[in-house]
Amino acid sequence: MSFPGKAVSRATRLAAAAPLRDNCGGTGEKRMKVRSIETLHCDAGWRNYHFVKLTTDSGIVGWSEYDEGFGSPGVGAVIERLAERVAGQDVNAHERIYADLYCATRPAAGGVVGEAMGAIENALLDAKAKRLGVPCYELLGGKIRDRIRVYWSHCCTWRINHPTYYTPITDIEGVKAIGREVGEKGFTALKTNIFLYENGKPRGFRPGFGTPFFPELNIDNTVLRNIVMHLETLRDAAGPDVQLLIDLNFHAKTEGFLKILKAIAHIDMFWVELDTYNPEALGYIRRKSPHPIASCETLIGLREFKPFLREQAMDVAIIDTPWNGVWQSMKIAAAAEACEVNVAPHNFYGHLCTMMNAHFSAAVPNLRIMEIDIDRIAWDAELFTHVPEFENGHLVLPDRPGWGTEPNEEAIRKYPAKGMGGRVNAGISAP
Repeated sequence: MSFPGKAVSRATRLAAAAPLRDNCGGTGEKRMKVRSIETLHCDAGWRNYHFVKLTTDSGIVGWSEYDEGFGSPGVGAVIERLAERVAGQDVNAHERIYADLYCATRPAAGGVVGEAMGAIENALLDAKAKRLGVPCYELLGGKIRDRIRVYWSHCCTWRINHPTYYTPITDIEGVKAIGREVGEKGFTALKTNIFLYENGKPRGFRPGFGTPFFPELNIDNTVLRNIVMHLETLRDAAGPDVQLLIDLNFHAKTEGFLKILKAIAHIDMFWVELDTYNPEALGYIRRKSPHPIASCETLIGLREFKPFLREQAMDVAIIDTPWNGVWQSMKIAAAAEACEVNVAPHNFYGHLCTMMNAHFSAAVPNLRIMEIDIDRIAWDAELFTHVPEFENGHLVLPDRPGWGTEPNEEAIRKYPAKGMGGRVNAGISAP
């Protein structure tokens, strides 16, 4: 192509010679815009599942899963408010959309607002990947691994706390049975929680979540003896090749966490997981701990992770990618890598969240292990087009476009949500 009468730069000549392309790589195609965003909800037994359905003007639908039961009532309401601001924007520009939403909500950044932004970002990623015809991990830099090692999370917990929906555990023999089951099914690690045995019957001990209501969060010798007995029982039943993890959540303060760590110093632990919003306290605990410390699953955004990384407060940074958004979670993982810290995704939701976390886990170089709930409600598989596949304690990464699974809208209608759901509502509890 010639341009008589004026000098033309090389860049201009190349641009003029190149066919018109959009961000998706299509020739002469218009950009894909967000047409609408809606939220869908369904019954998941002792809780509800929540989804974002992002429809584009090309007919492609992007999906994500979020949660309102883990201390986050109202995420759906925020998503619906933000949807008007996202409508009409270019799906490919998810970074711009996220930045715009952050500007609009800056005075109340984080919390349920941050979770709503993460849910929208995850749906945008799904739609963009489907438009390109690639799995979402390709948008994250490509996969590093085809199989992701997982640990059986809430081992004993669901069966003790929610016997209506799972095979009930009512005594120590049930604990032994599930310990053996973990190894028999090929899993190499399990994570459990705190239980007190009263007349031989276990019950959950969750004072950090108000069950029982002990807001002082003191740890006495009875709690310590029960933790030791529970872990030793699982160790004996599962065998030496299955690694143990325990999640202490917010159920103690610094003094109590240190008491627990001292009491279980003789047990070989893969990690001890605990939560605090004080990075200095967590750093102090880590330096005193005989076991690796995992933490931070309740943080949102790199700004919240930064003081914990600066403090070298944990061995493994747990990142909730449904809350943060997978794209933003990659930034957090990169910061952790720079601090010589590995990461693990927080994953105790439905199968769509599992797939979202699997793509994240496939792409980050500094992955430690991935959480997975093996105990599922009876109709779980009906709610999704594909369910995770496991081989020898590893999740097999799918290569289907997008996240690799979608909610089944017919099944969602079949199992309508019960009430508002979540820990803050009567009759529904979480681990």
